[in-house]
Formats: sequence, structure tokens, C-alpha cells
Amino acid sequence: MPDCLFCRMVAGEVPADVVHRTDRVLAFRDINPQAPTHVLVIPRDHHPTAAALATADPGLLAEVVTAANTVARQEGLVTDDGTQPGYRLVTNTGPGAGQSVDHLHFHLLGGRGLGWPPG
Repeated sequence: MPDCLFCRMVAGEVPADVVHRTDRVLAFRDINPQAPTHVLVIPRDHHPTAAALATADPGLLAEVVTAANTVARQEGLVTDDGTQPGYRLVTNTGPGAGQSVDHLHFHLLGGRGLGWPPG
């Protein structure tokens, strides 16, 4: 999608602070962080929502979630010794829920206490 910000990041047309990449997933730091760790994890292919991706390619949806866990480990939010500071993985669907870019993206948030309910 030529006018999609995240597709342009995948193509290298817009700079991103990339923290993880695979052939099918890209993860980069949010430009307006809401927590000490705030990384966006996206499929490299354009899919507007998690539901759309689940229908089109459920295996890729699993890869996106797996990549989020990989980034959480890299960022020290999940450890092998059993201590887990923890993290939150959030996706917004539609403008009423706060989706501002029409390309599926998961917000990986951590590094501070995260209250409930959110928002």
C-alpha cells in the first residue's frame, strides 16, 4: 500500500528504529512511547487488522505474536530465570479503539507498572 506509513517503513522509505526483523515481521520503537519499552510489532505484508490477518494467514499472525515475545525477551521483560517483570501486548481495531495507522500493529509495552483497566 503506497500511502501506508508502516508499508513505507517496511520498504525502507521511512526511517524506523528497528529492534527485530524477520522475513515476515518487523518490530520498531514507537515514536511516541507510552512506557519505557514501547515497541510496535507488525507483519511486513499489509493487513489492516488482526481479524483480517487471521483470515488471510493465521500462521503469520502467530509469527507476529512470537516476534513480540522475542522482543520482550530482548528488552528484559521476560527472563529465563523465572522472574518476569511482564509486558502488555495490545492491538487497536478501528478509529473508535484508537487505531491510527490502518496496518495491523501490536503495541508491546513494559518497563513500568501497567494498571488495569487500560484507558
